[in-house]
Amino acid sequence: MGELVLQLIPVALGIVLSPLAIMALVAILVSRLARVNGVAFLIGWAAGVIAVLLLGLWIFAALDVQAPQKPPVWVDLLRIAIALFLLGAAVWVYRKGHAHVKAMAVATTPQAVVAAAPQLPGWLQTVSTFRPGRSAALGLGIFVLNPVDASCALLAALDLTLAGLDTAPLVGVVAVFWVVSVLPIAIPVIYVLVRGAAAQPSLDRLRDWVATHTNVLNAALLLVIAVLQLQKGISALL
Repeated sequence: MGELVLQLIPVALGIVLSPLAIMALVAILVSRLARVNGVAFLIGWAAGVIAVLLLGLWIFAALDVQAPQKPPVWVDLLRIAIALFLLGAAVWVYRKGHAHVKAMAVATTPQAVVAAAPQLPGWLQTVSTFRPGRSAALGLGIFVLNPVDASCALLAALDLTLAGLDTAPLVGVVAVFWVVSVLPIAIPVIYVLVRGAAAQPSLDRLRDWVATHTNVLNAALLLVIAVLQLQKGISALL
């Protein structure tokens, strides 16, 4: 089981370093109701991770991909297709993400965050008027509707299904994957809850670091995930 957890960590990190999620979280944490909306966003994000993961587990189990013999060919083709998508996403994140994240680093209002990140929906400019329900929906939607994050969760579900774990070990691995995927979003939210306005300087320093490194780290992780999944898929087909 330990080996499986290690295999899943890069996929989980591909989720938590999502620039789109980080930009949305920044918009929430610089809004008027940062504390309550930050918690709501975290709840929505956490629910999105577990929902897509459990949905993937249910689908792959229903399709009987964990057969006594070699899994169906379509499983390997699906893995290769997702890997190629993530490879393209890595190139896009590296080439397009840097300028937007740099601009986001100096943003001080939700409107400025959205202007720096045109891939975010325009209605996010009204985040300062959000109530907890809309913030939770944003956290959920940012994960579920992001094809990169959802693809990583589906890859994790596929590997978990193919591993053929008993119920108790499966629950344990799912819990570890969920915690790793949620923790980097939870830490800034918890810090704001504890420190309040005093958290702003630290958040600014974190945001500067994110602006400098996140797009490169995310692109590198997506590249690693894509290569590993391509190797698995192609080896299984040969």
